[in-house]
Amino acid sequence: MLRNFDNRLNADVIRCLRAMGHGDDLVISDTNFPADSVARHTVTGKLLRMDNLTAAEAIDAILSVFPLDSFVEKPASRMEIVGKPAEVPPVQAEVQAVIDKWEGRSWPMGSIERFAFYDMARKSYAVIVTGETRFYGCFILKKGVIPPEA
Repeated sequence: MLRNFDNRLNADVIRCLRAMGHGDDLVISDTNFPADSVARHTVTGKLLRMDNLTAAEAIDAILSVFPLDSFVEKPASRMEIVGKPAEVPPVQAEVQAVIDKWEGRSWPMGSIERFAFYDMARKSYAVIVTGETRFYGCFILKKGVIPPEA
């Protein structure tokens, strides 16, 4: 056990988050996403798992240690609903609330068309599949930086 550490983060996920650099993309996916085949094209080349968590729970744990990129307008993005790109389902609203909590402000996610999302995911650093069973529980987070202490 580690003190003051979110135990929802397993060793493989922590190793990945630690290895990522500024501007690297991390995919968080639901159970319907073709996570294994997409993950084979990523920098890590293997699928990471946070099976027993919803998308919001997994992202809450990740954002406890993972800074979002403040140098870009939309460091977090969601997969758009096919035919309804502006619609935000509950799973995505929950993740938006988690992002806003960790950032201490409203920071709306970007949205990406389904097949463009798959293309971006293949170019990402890693894919983490969650236990999220609701449709459109797929997100991309861009890693930021932690400034030096003054």
